Amino acid sequence: MELGSNSDDSKSTFCLVDEDHTFANSIRYTLNQDPRVTYCGYSIPHPSFNRVNIRLQTTGDPAKEVFKDGCLELMLMCRHVRSTFDDALTEFKKTNESESLDKGK
Repeated sequence: MELGSNSDDSKSTFCLVDEDHTFANSIRYTLNQDPRVTYCGYSIPHPSFNRVNIRLQTTGDPAKEVFKDGCLELMLMCRHVRSTFDDALTEFKKTNESESLDKGK
């Protein structure tokens, strides 16, 4: 849910349900790297609720579009980390298999 201003679409608060610090801090970090962002922060209104409020203010671009771009950028970062991890794990398994075979001789 977006809670924005009717007169200024460069400022909005996004309420996300079923999210916590993990996503909120990640998207906050990602959005703060964007030069179009002047402010981004988040709050969790109450620890009993899985709800996060993310406040976003931009240099003039629509906050909704900047938020969407930030989510896409975060998704790309996660894909890169996953791919790098999978490659390293495959390499590790290959190395350990060859070492195990060498020790068995």
